[in-house]
Amino acid sequence: MGHDNTHKLAIFRGTLKFKSNIQKIWGVLIFLSIITIIEVVLGIWKPAALTESYILGMKTLNWIFIILTLVKAYYIAWDFMHLRDEKSSFRRAIVWTGIFLVAYLIFILLQEGSYIEGVKTNGFIKWNF
Repeated sequence: MGHDNTHKLAIFRGTLKFKSNIQKIWGVLIFLSIITIIEVVLGIWKPAALTESYILGMKTLNWIFIILTLVKAYYIAWDFMHLRDEKSSFRRAIVWTGIFLVAYLIFILLQEGSYIEGVKTNGFIKWNF
């Protein structure tokens, strides 16, 4: 037996605005398309200001790609996995876990990359643990 929500809609009819699924789909498509177009344009154009400047040992353009990719991933989880309808503590647990894992991955990649570059330029380097 389904739930009858007509009384709830009647109470809130004047205050709530419901979007149709078609509007939601178009909104998601436009938002993700804009971010993807920005990524593609930056990947093709590669402005010198972003490729010659470094932040934490990595090119600024790479940081922009990482941030835009995380924004897209968060928005996909928010919309398609229906995180907006969940409790805030559950949303925070998912988002902060992902942020921590990505930050940890970036740290590991930068550490290993700098070691490999040192080996390539200076020969074998022994780490004293």
